Formats: sequence, structure tokens, C-alpha cells
Amino acid sequence: MKENVDILVKGEVILTMSDGTAPIPSGAVAIRGERITDIGTSEDLESRYSARTVIGGSGMAILPGFINTHTHAAMVYFRGMADDLPLKVWLEEHIWPAEARWLGKEFVRDATTLACLEMLRAGVTLYNDMYFYEDASAEAIRDAGIRAVLGAGILDFPTSSGKDADEYLKKAEIFINDWRDNDLVVPSVAPHAPYTCSPETYRKAISLAERYDLPVHTHLSETKWEVEEIRKQYGRTPIALLESEGLLTERMIAAHVVWPTAEEIGILAERGVSVSHCIESNLKLASGIAPVPAMLEQGVRVTFGTDGAASNNNLDIHGEMATAAKVHKAVTGDPTALDARTVLLMATRYGAEALGMGDKLGTIEKGKLADMILIDLRKPHLSPLYDIHSQIVYAASASDVDTVIVNGEILLKGGNHQRLSGEEVMERADYWKQRIVLGDQS
Repeated sequence: MKENVDILVKGEVILTMSDGTAPIPSGAVAIRGERITDIGTSEDLESRYSARTVIGGSGMAILPGFINTHTHAAMVYFRGMADDLPLKVWLEEHIWPAEARWLGKEFVRDATTLACLEMLRAGVTLYNDMYFYEDASAEAIRDAGIRAVLGAGILDFPTSSGKDADEYLKKAEIFINDWRDNDLVVPSVAPHAPYTCSPETYRKAISLAERYDLPVHTHLSETKWEVEEIRKQYGRTPIALLESEGLLTERMIAAHVVWPTAEEIGILAERGVSVSHCIESNLKLASGIAPVPAMLEQGVRVTFGTDGAASNNNLDIHGEMATAAKVHKAVTGDPTALDARTVLLMATRYGAEALGMGDKLGTIEKGKLADMILIDLRKPHLSPLYDIHSQIVYAASASDVDTVIVNGEILLKGGNHQRLSGEEVMERADYWKQRIVLGDQS
């Protein structure tokens, strides 16, 4: 007698992204509730399981959902507002003033909903966010069905969200207690950067994260300006400063890390700090190119982030993968640098591990949470198929994502979100655009 499951996902090939497992041709995944029950060939699973819903089939590649390890999701509403500028000018003269004027719970909830829709359509099932009014973001996530690690930004100066570090930390702890038992939302602690947070603020933030066993999310060594500014203030580079204060920890995921020294790469590896590589944002802002091959070689766990859409200008991990794989080959002069399978590991398993969720996510294995995507291979630009890793990294795009499953729920089917109305989401985006353009705060 066949065993009952909720969903049977069939594919031409499965990429489990687990160690020692080759792609599984004509494969299938059985899902019961929010968990993966079994994985194997379609013939085997169909003989043993009866599913209420069967999806996928020939021409579909099944793989873990992509993980965006650094973004500011609600900044999608500032997309294209201030382009072609260096980071310091972009932040201080455009983004921070816009945030001071417009940020609030309604803005963040609506903007995050747009970001969630964009990411899900691109195959992102989990993202790591640092922003303000994260309780509003959490509400949007709950409605959209995506998974997220949310960190309320902590700074030493006032914004519309708080007046000083202690107030940000107090609000962060309230957010942690309100949302830490949610299935889809994992709170984190997010000190912004060494140039906006003192070592004492970092110390308090890390203490809070340790108390609740949560990730720490920060920017680190993003630009030459940051490195020189911290050197002027403290006589050390940003990484050396945090190391000297005992603030580098394995629970930390550091965004960018464009300007580490060779010695500092070794320190990051020794301390277990993970890095979110945001190559498209770094290229666009002319911040530089992080030495990712050297980091990986020394044992640093490197993942992919998009940064916010105001500096990218999208939330598409496909673009990050393809750009990174090609740019690092050119920079190193080595066509074997950052091969396609490593790039896919960075976008899936390494991301889950960096966020402290490697035991639950990042690979397709029995017992893990059912977060996965189906990519439609029946496209001219994906034919013929020889190497599935190369095809996804070098040829696939966001529009090839057909189906997205998060926590055992089919959220995207045929490219269409099953909960959200794309038309309504974009109508809200246009509403906010008109308000911003007209300067109307009514």
C-alpha cells in the first residue's frame, strides 16, 4: 500500500547540493507538511507514494531555493532614484534624506511586499535583511510566504526609527521577542557598519545576539573610504578594529568585505565569519571587487547578496552568480576560478550555513524543510543541456523559474504567485512613486 504525502515534485534532474551527491536524473521529491519526506528517482517514489498534488516533470530542474544573504528589501521603492554615484554621496546626499522623509510602517510593509514578489519570482526562498521597521517587513513576509532573517538596523545616530544606539537595541529586542517563534521569520541583530557604530555598540549588539542565539548582520570593509576613515579614527582597518575588540564571531555575516588584506582573510576564516558577496552593487558603486577566490581558498564561507535594489538595481541572485563567476575569472586571469558548482553552493547551501540554518535548509535532503525551486529547462537559451550546473549559472535567468515551494507550500506556479496579486503590488509601488516625486506626505 502506498504512503500518503502532500506533494510529489518531479524533475528531469535534481541538484541536491549536498556533499557527495551527483545530480539525480528523472528524480522526484516527496513532501509532507513542511518537510522533505523522501528523495530519489521518479519511478521509485511514484511506486511508493500517493500524493495529493503532483507537479513538475520532464524539462524541469529541481534545486534548493536561492538564498540572498544581504539586502535591504524595502529599498526597492528607491530603485533608480540616485544612480551613477559613489557610495558616500549616494548614501549621505540621496538615500538617507529620502529615508528620513518617507520611512514608516506602511512604506516598509508595501515596499517589502514588492521585494518579496520580485525575489520569489527569481527563485529566492530566503533572504537576510537589514533595515528599519522590521515588524512591518515581518508582516509582509507572513503574507507573501517567503522566509527571511530580519535585523533591525542599529546605528549611533538618529533616524526616523530611533534616536541613539540604546533605543535601536531596545527596539531590536522587542522585535526579537515578538517574532522569534514564527515559522518564516528569524530575527537577527544588525549593527550597520564600523563607520556608523562604535565598538561599544557592536559589543552590545553581539551580546544581544548571543543572549538569544541569533545571527549578527553587518557591513564590513566595503569601500576604500571606509577603510581610511576607520584607520583615521582608530588607527586600524575595520576588520582589524573588530578583531582587536574581540568582536568577530562565527554568528556574524559580513556584507561586502571588498578590501581585506591577506592577513585579514585568514582572521575571518579563523573566526568563522561568513561573507556576503554583493558583486553587482560593488561594481555599480565602484566600491571594488572582493577577493572571493582567495577567501574561499583560505576557508571563508562566501555567499551571495544583492544589496538593496537602490544600488543594484534588482534582487536577482541569477545575476549575481553569472557576474561573479565571470568577473573573478577575468580578475584572476584563471578561467577555472569560481566554477559553476561552487557558485551554486554559494547561492544555496553556504547561504543557509552562514545564517545558522544549515541543518534545516540549503540542500534537498530527507527531513529538511521543503524550500525548493523548479527551473524550466525547455527554453531555446537552455538547450541543449550537457552540464546542469553550468546551464543554471551561465545561461538561466529569473524568468526561467517556474515553481517555488517554501515551507512545503507552493507559492509560485507557472511564474505566478499563488497568494499575491502582482497587479495590486505594483499599483502600490506606483502610488508611493507618485508621492515621492510630488513630495506629498499627506
